[in-house]
Parts: sequence; structure tokens; C-alpha cells
Amino acid sequence: MNLFILIPLVVMSAPVLIVLIVLRYRHRQTQERYRALLALADKGVELPTQLLVEPGIDYSERRRALVLISSGLGLMLMLSVLPGELADGHSLRSLWGLGLLPLMTGLGYLASWWLNRRDETRG
Repeated sequence: MNLFILIPLVVMSAPVLIVLIVLRYRHRQTQERYRALLALADKGVELPTQLLVEPGIDYSERRRALVLISSGLGLMLMLSVLPGELADGHSLRSLWGLGLLPLMTGLGYLASWWLNRRDETRG
């Protein structure tokens, strides 16, 4: 296998693996929480409503926006400096536009967070 193909493949698969690990961790955490709630319910303990509601993260839209914006910028920078060429003769540098999708999505989340924050201060 050509080294110019192997390096981008490893670089591009690392974020996917990180996301899969985080999703698996959250799934297991939720399962354990529900098991604990079921065990309490089996014992006849009355469950407070705070335990039945999923825990939320404050400013999750802002955090998601910043992560997407930075990953979009990072992807654009990474693709703009990668050496090598594709089979049709185009450079890998021409793929920098792939980073626009997470960048623009992050800007949308940031705008949503900002607008929601403005509405909360008015009302």
C-alpha cells in the first residue's frame, strides 16, 4: 500500500474512532443509570423527578459550535498542507473545502446559541 494513502487514512480514521469511543461511553453510562433506577424502583423506593430527567449540559450549543468550528478549520488546514496527488492528477490540497461543512454547521449552532441567549434575556 502506498504511504501517501496510508497516512491520510490513519489521520481521517482517528476522529471517527474517538467519536465511536465517546458514543459507546455515553451509551454505557445511560444504561447504568437506568439499571440503578430500575433497582431502586424494584425496592419500592419512590423516585424523585430529578432522577427521571436526563441530565443536561448548560451551553451545549455553544460547546458544540466551538468544537465544530475548530474541527472545520483544522480539517481545512490539514487538507491544505497534505502532500500527494490523487489518481486523476489533482492535488490533495484541492480537498480543503471539505472542512467547510463542519465550519458552517458550527457557525449555525453558534448563531442559534446567541439568538436563544438574546431571547432569554428579553423574556
